[in-house]
Amino acid sequence: MKSDIIEELQQVNKLLQLEKKAELDQFINMVKKLPLTERKKKGLTWYPLDLAQSGFTYGDRAFITVRRTLDKNPHQFRAGKMVRIYSMLDGESQREKLGTVQFVDRQKMKIILNSKDIPDWIRKGGLAIDLAFDERSFQEMEKAMNKVINANGDRLAELRSILLGKEMPSFRLVNHPIEFTNLNPSQNKAVQQVVASENVTIIHGPPGTGKTTTLTYAIKLLSQQEACVLVTAPSNTAVDLLTERLAAMDLTVVRVGNISRVDESIMRHTLDARLAAHPDSKTIKKVKIQAAEARRNAQKYKRNFGQRERGKRSEYWREAKELSAWANQLEERLIEQVLHSAHVITCTLVGSSNRVLDRMAFRTVVIDEAAQGLEPATWIPISRASKVVLTGDPYQLPPTVKNRDAQRKGFQTTLLEKCLERYDQVNLLNTQYRMHQTIMGFSNQRFYNNQLKADASVATERLLFDENTPIVYIDTAGCGFDEKVNPQYKSRYSPDEYNILREHLYKVMAQYGDIPLPTIAIISPYREQVVYIQDQIKEDPDLAELPITVDTIDGFQGQERELIYISLVRSNSKMEIGFLKDYRRMNVAMTRAKKKLVVIGDSATIGNDPFYSDFLEYCEQHGTYQSAWEYMQ
Repeated sequence: MKSDIIEELQQVNKLLQLEKKAELDQFINMVKKLPLTERKKKGLTWYPLDLAQSGFTYGDRAFITVRRTLDKNPHQFRAGKMVRIYSMLDGESQREKLGTVQFVDRQKMKIILNSKDIPDWIRKGGLAIDLAFDERSFQEMEKAMNKVINANGDRLAELRSILLGKEMPSFRLVNHPIEFTNLNPSQNKAVQQVVASENVTIIHGPPGTGKTTTLTYAIKLLSQQEACVLVTAPSNTAVDLLTERLAAMDLTVVRVGNISRVDESIMRHTLDARLAAHPDSKTIKKVKIQAAEARRNAQKYKRNFGQRERGKRSEYWREAKELSAWANQLEERLIEQVLHSAHVITCTLVGSSNRVLDRMAFRTVVIDEAAQGLEPATWIPISRASKVVLTGDPYQLPPTVKNRDAQRKGFQTTLLEKCLERYDQVNLLNTQYRMHQTIMGFSNQRFYNNQLKADASVATERLLFDENTPIVYIDTAGCGFDEKVNPQYKSRYSPDEYNILREHLYKVMAQYGDIPLPTIAIISPYREQVVYIQDQIKEDPDLAELPITVDTIDGFQGQERELIYISLVRSNSKMEIGFLKDYRRMNVAMTRAKKKLVVIGDSATIGNDPFYSDFLEYCEQHGTYQSAWEYMQ
């Protein structure tokens, strides 16, 4: 008879298969089944293209940069997405390569190829690029789930019992209490538990409570006791932030992963960059060039040739094989040297499956933003260590689940949430250093049982010349600002809401005059609203040169500004609020502002929802409640 936890894991595995099928079906319907003209129209394909540049980047990875020549429609390509590059020329139409987008704007895209060489057909023209289905992530999650389900009598089996609540975490006695002067009591307590842990530690870090700072101190202490610490997170952005912060602590950090998904600012910490900077890399590069030349020479011989040519081709292929084997041997030795010299190795959850880590032994794995990681992905790095540190906040962005049935059956529930629910005690970081106490107030009472307190350094900080409270709600009810829908992407936007927002921003600018403006961001749950606002700002001579960030809630997570605008968009007679139902996302949006939060929305549309009803009431009691009519003079 199988235990409860095995049955629980098998259920998670079944939901993983549902999610995989949903993503594959969506890809097939969006890309595979549509003709070229429809794919272009929907922003899923770029064609025709010019090859603007080609070459090799860190680690001798081949890349190409392409530019759209005719089509200027919005598209769905993003940095980190997998793409398929293929030829539309007669005789070359069967040629294709996979790659990963490193950079993209409206008309230009840089792609790192999954290839040692740049094929000749790519240079001949007639190129097209489609979004591709990235099956690797699912394969690695499936392997991890099977591994944890089948674990028996080993450390992974022990961690499985603790992480799924069958046993409680245990801690050894620490003789000397940890008291970093830069950390508050709750942070020091969390660091001490990480060091004292014998198996699992949980750190719950609400917005602005210094979770990343706490983690860096804990990891630095661990690095003094262990050969190397594995540090992971679900997203590349979170991993890059940790890499930067840990490197600033004078730790040797090696960032493992596809460099096309790594931010330029931390490129020097990547495994590829460290390999490229090593003196031995010149020898390896020289051997790789010789191997590539031998392959090209072998490929020159066509189907009809004599015995002498056949022998010459075999000789070239043998030479290429021997040179490649030699280069790989030299490179593996160098990789091992670089990795073993590191205090910390950083990567994404799925990236922790990278085979370069197979020869590494980790005592501790730290998983940041664990409330954003699907449970199957979280098991991947856990299987590489004997101690686990999970950190995050289940009241911020959840993992993305596309299959509704899987979502309904709990696939969005993360391992961190299970631990918080099943453990008697966790480390709550209870002092926040970002927001004015009024901005913090609604989130604090709604999500954190009023356990948070604003540090004195931020509790009463306000914008200059600000006569109103730090939180303002501008109500568009009764103004006729009905939301609009982009028929192509089905995403919503509201030009009228932006007009009100802009008028408020103009007033702020007028107050400041020649004094530097506060840092400003505009965020919205709807990508179409973000795109619309970005375009409007570019065309506005008063705003175009200002450093204003405009992004979706997901895109802005982890960031903060002194002045934040939130455009809710939804305004309709049916009182449908769509994405706004995701209260965790709204918690992220409402906790980005340091000194001033301005929310623009239609109370008639959102007011029937209990969450927004409470928010409107909070604004009336503790903030400033205005009508959009005040900005329509």
